[in-house]
Amino acid sequence: MIDVKDLTKIYKYHEKEPGFIGSIKSLVNRKYKLNNAIDNISFKVNEGEFVGLIGLNGAGKTTTLKMLSGLLTPTRGTISVLEEIPWKRSLAYCNKISMLMGNKVQLIWDLPPMDYFRLIKDIYNIPMVDFKNRINELSELLEVKDLLKIQTRKLSLGERMKMELIGATLHNPKVLFMDEPTIGLDIFAQKNIRDFLKKYNKKYQSTIFLTSHYLEDIKELCDRLIILHHGMIIYDGKTIDIINKFSDYKYITMKLKNTILRKEFELFGEITRQDNLDITLKVNRNKIPKTVSALLGKFVIEDLIVEELSMEDIISQIYHNGK
Repeated sequence: MIDVKDLTKIYKYHEKEPGFIGSIKSLVNRKYKLNNAIDNISFKVNEGEFVGLIGLNGAGKTTTLKMLSGLLTPTRGTISVLEEIPWKRSLAYCNKISMLMGNKVQLIWDLPPMDYFRLIKDIYNIPMVDFKNRINELSELLEVKDLLKIQTRKLSLGERMKMELIGATLHNPKVLFMDEPTIGLDIFAQKNIRDFLKKYNKKYQSTIFLTSHYLEDIKELCDRLIILHHGMIIYDGKTIDIINKFSDYKYITMKLKNTILRKEFELFGEITRQDNLDITLKVNRNKIPKTVSALLGKFVIEDLIVEELSMEDIISQIYHNGK
């Protein structure tokens, strides 16, 4: 379905010194810099695959999705999606894909979602019978059937994102590009979106590309994981392999009532952070219940949180291990 070879995207921009004098200088002698947003990456994706694309801010995730969807033209390299060249934006290609960005609103603010969906129907020439069936099916899956005729501005963020999902999948795309679809949502809304995407992928065998900063999205949805770092692929393989490799420990973060010697905590695990009365321990996940009980029994603790390994930690470890 997707074949990417030696893909590179270089942005060219200029630096300007502050103030009026700086503006004059930039007109006379403009200095340019180059930024390799994507640096010579290659991969293939099969039909029905659910692929997670992750990385720190600036890693090149959104740039990659924009090139795959045809919004950007690469500097070098080739892309074939559904045997089409994305940036040519042929009508046939646009009818087979969809792009959803969590921070970009496509719904019409002053109109109810149903009016927007009718516009989508006309743009993609969806037959009326198919349109009604799709609306009923998707709105039931997302549990928003009673909200279709309510003005968009009166919907919550989670409800609006569900409507965006309906709009993005209404024409039954074969490839779905999703950039941070759960950003800013509460844990319940995130779970609803994940459940929908899981069912949609299974039922229609659509190929889905997902970027997310939430490790839970990747763990639940994506069988395959591509990790970008400074525009380069540092991992391309099964998600479960990464989770198993780096999920054998958790973090215990505590806020203490009184100052305690560092060496007293070193008996319970590796200290990864200490800032006055705040301290974080890295502990084997099998020892978490016993360690928490021992800590609460020995020290006066105002607050205690047990956290999973963060996305940043996983990427950092993979990057350093691969050096």
